[in-house]
Amino acid sequence: MNDPTDTRLLFRNTMRITPGHEDQFREAIVDAVTFARAHAPQLMVDVFVDEEEGTATSFQIYADSDSVVRHWELSDPYIANVMEHCEVDRFEVFGSPSEEVRNGFGRMSGMEVRIHPRLTGYVHFPGSPDTDRGGAS
Repeated sequence: MNDPTDTRLLFRNTMRITPGHEDQFREAIVDAVTFARAHAPQLMVDVFVDEEEGTATSFQIYADSDSVVRHWELSDPYIANVMEHCEVDRFEVFGSPSEEVRNGFGRMSGMEVRIHPRLTGYVHFPGSPDTDRGGAS
């Protein structure tokens, strides 16, 4: 199939914030998202914090596996900085990543990745309003 949704990937990354690192985590994640917004290939990034549970969940949408690889190349220092203040609790990929991306997940120490192949779907991004407020609401 040549449907562009066949290559689209959605990541859901739930991170457990290290106790006492909440402020450093927030600063690192805001820096990472600010950099990604300006330079990285994601179509969307949203991060949500559950202060009671001490977790944060990031959703990212990529056009394809090449975009994921490019993100890793560009954003590695920012990712490393975020990871100084948390650990991955659950990482899920929705879609069918390339072997290169699957192998990249395999190099991420101690991280189990669950992959969910797409059944069907669509997206309406063109012309969507930018609702990013850049911080707490």
